Amino acid sequence: MQLGFWDWIWKILAEYGPVLLRGTGYTLLLAVLGTLLGGVIGLLVGVVRTVPLLRGGETGWSPRRILLTVANKLMAVYITVFRGTPMMVQAMLIYYALPELNRAFTMKPLPASIFIITLNTGAYMAEIVRGGIQSIDKGQWEAAQAIGMTHWKTMTNVILPQTIRNIIPATGNEFIVNLKDSSVLNVIQMNELFFSARIAYANYYRYLQPFLICAAIYLLLTTVFTFLLQRVEKKLHGSEGYSLVGGSATMPETALPKTNG
Repeated sequence: MQLGFWDWIWKILAEYGPVLLRGTGYTLLLAVLGTLLGGVIGLLVGVVRTVPLLRGGETGWSPRRILLTVANKLMAVYITVFRGTPMMVQAMLIYYALPELNRAFTMKPLPASIFIITLNTGAYMAEIVRGGIQSIDKGQWEAAQAIGMTHWKTMTNVILPQTIRNIIPATGNEFIVNLKDSSVLNVIQMNELFFSARIAYANYYRYLQPFLICAAIYLLLTTVFTFLLQRVEKKLHGSEGYSLVGGSATMPETALPKTNG
């Protein structure tokens, strides 16, 4: 019997629903862990890259300056490489090519996928954090130094709390990107959502219904998390207006300055 469009939809959902659900779970796991771990890497790299090479009164090449210079160069290479190459290529190199050099680098698909998406996210988050730190008004640095705070105390007590609040929207966007871009990890046999849709396709050799279901699930995930992230962002920014305690924010007429005429 010839099955219609919706018949195929229900057939695939009935037979491959658990497979697609498991793939969705892996997609969420990769996005959450990749964003969190990448955020930690990005935070560390971003902070280190903003440390001044010379402290007050320092001149010449001290061991500290040499160490920071080397670290900055290495981190710049890391950021350039992972931001300048596709994650699919990174996945192929890390999962397939590295074991050719040394079998000790062999990993299973799940840890390899987390490792790849973490390194990729960390490179982007490092620039987001660095930009967030540099966006803080210089007067706050100067005020902290004026009362005797060290660079690290200023960073942890004054700058970073504001930076983290400011970069939450960009971090949320990175999470949404990871939800979608985790699909490229199917090339290393990671059983995420796209790979699960491919299983259904391989059994029936039908492109439309399996990948339409796959697209609908991705759209649902990104829509829901975008909405939640917007609510969090709105909550952090507070109310757009304000009112005086115990009354209206409108100034009484007697308090308004008089004008001629």
